Amino acid sequence: MNRPEREAVVRRMMEQVSPSVPPDLHAEVVRRGGRMLRRRRAALRLMWFLLFAASVAFVVWAVMARPWVEPPSETTPPLTGF
Repeated sequence: MNRPEREAVVRRMMEQVSPSVPPDLHAEVVRRGGRMLRRRRAALRLMWFLLFAASVAFVVWAVMARPWVEPPSETTPPLTGF
């Protein structure tokens, strides 16, 4: 296709009537969008709750196990000089 033919094709495309949108499309899109936002909000709340629960469980474990304290020795040193 040369340039004048391409321009003619583009002009014809621009002059055509744009496709019509179904009348109930807007309501359907709004309904689906609202549902999607509610699901996303619920997923975020669940994620934050799980993160909070995991951090509480870690703190409780750390307080009970005290991993920063050196464990007591399993063997006793030899008794000398007795």
